[in-house]
Amino acid sequence: MKFNSDEIASVIQSEIEQFESQIDVREVGTVLEVGDGIARVYGLSGVMAGEMVQFPSGAIGLAFNLEENSVGVIILGDYLTINEGDEVRALGKLLSVPVGPGVIGRVLDPLGNPLDGKGPVESSEQRPVEVIATGVAERQPVHEPLQTGIKAIDAMTPIGRGQRELIIGDRKTGKTAIAIDTIINQKNTGVKCFYVAVGQKDSSVALVIEALRKAGAMDYTTVIVAGASAPAPLQYIAPYAGTAMAEYFMFKGEHALIVYDDLSKQAVAYRQLSLLMRRPPGREAYPGDVFYCHSRLLERSAKLSKAMGGGSLTSLPIIETLEGEVSAYIPTNVISITDGQIYLQPDLFFAGIRPAMNVGISVSRVGGAAQIKAMKKVAGGLRLDLASFRELAAFAQLGTELDPATQARLDRGYRMVELLKQAQYQPMSVIDQIFSIYAGTRGYMDDVPVDKVRQWELDFLQFMHDRKSDFVAKLTQSGDLSSELEEGLKAAIDEFKRGYRLN
Repeated sequence: MKFNSDEIASVIQSEIEQFESQIDVREVGTVLEVGDGIARVYGLSGVMAGEMVQFPSGAIGLAFNLEENSVGVIILGDYLTINEGDEVRALGKLLSVPVGPGVIGRVLDPLGNPLDGKGPVESSEQRPVEVIATGVAERQPVHEPLQTGIKAIDAMTPIGRGQRELIIGDRKTGKTAIAIDTIINQKNTGVKCFYVAVGQKDSSVALVIEALRKAGAMDYTTVIVAGASAPAPLQYIAPYAGTAMAEYFMFKGEHALIVYDDLSKQAVAYRQLSLLMRRPPGREAYPGDVFYCHSRLLERSAKLSKAMGGGSLTSLPIIETLEGEVSAYIPTNVISITDGQIYLQPDLFFAGIRPAMNVGISVSRVGGAAQIKAMKKVAGGLRLDLASFRELAAFAQLGTELDPATQARLDRGYRMVELLKQAQYQPMSVIDQIFSIYAGTRGYMDDVPVDKVRQWELDFLQFMHDRKSDFVAKLTQSGDLSSELEEGLKAAIDEFKRGYRLN
């Protein structure tokens, strides 16, 4: 019997390949010290930055600091189960979270584990938590409106699909309320919403979830929670995990909205980790790369080009200021990354103006491109008029006598401020907003007492829907206030005013 040397070689070759595949070639290290959500590990010489490692208790960590003699690992979960001398294994993969339709309507932790008691997440796909943002060539300019349902915002600082609009202000000025109203207003629009709670009280998050559930918004919303009691590593990765889940829909050609509530707390968690890892502190003790921490997160929001499917991811980062200090480190960082900001002012909030938006320094850098044509025509000069009204009102407080023209501008300003007030969890359709703002800016409310403005508005909108439903349908269909439609609107307002009596 003759042996063919080629056959023998191929058998040996296949045996070697199979043998190698059975060897566990993962790197193994030893815990040198552990505490405060981090561990220092000896060994793991081939581990990569951002790679997952596993402890004997099943806890997962991320390689954060690669030093000469050790590796700094941040622990995602309970670090109290880890002891000095424990064996650590490198898993050879990046941190990923479950994505897809299975995450919608769920309350999850940043690792994708359920917190709502509805069983495991049904998802066959995973996405890395950290990915490089899409390039300029794969994007297109923002041109579709993302309606918030809030008159003041949709008229003066409009948000487009794919935009990043910062909501900034002191605590308790209604920042989260704006974000929640925007999520509620996405009902029946096909926009998938993601609310990332970082460092918030669990009771506050529970109230938000309840408000979304009552409004029927949990059907298309995912809530990712890394509360105030969660370890700093989980608070740090929560926004990235939420973005990974939202990106899945963007790359599918769909539209998503993500709210980061709030990034000041994420920056504090990142500072805590960095200082524990002995990274050198910079301004306000934040590490030097805290800007990169936020920029690589917010750059992932985009309006994709038609070739990429035309999907979008819109983000509403929230930043909390201290005593209105907009020029602090983290606020200025995030202002420079975003495409505009909605600045909420405490004194306006306490004066009963809700949303308490300061129209002077609130801005949208996308502007009219994110509005329908009718809204652009109606609200064109509203922002400047309101900003000048604030100055006039301050001047009028000195008690000087005013000429009739100035007094008329002041009177209209008071009515516009009243008109732009809006109750929480009651977003308005864009067509109703156009009717209200048109009536206000064109002087149809000048003879209505200031305290009756909101009642007049409610009755007028009721009249338009009950008696002029054909006109409402026409404007909804065209989206443009042509001269013919404008004449129809004027006639409708005149007809309403003739038959209307204030109580």
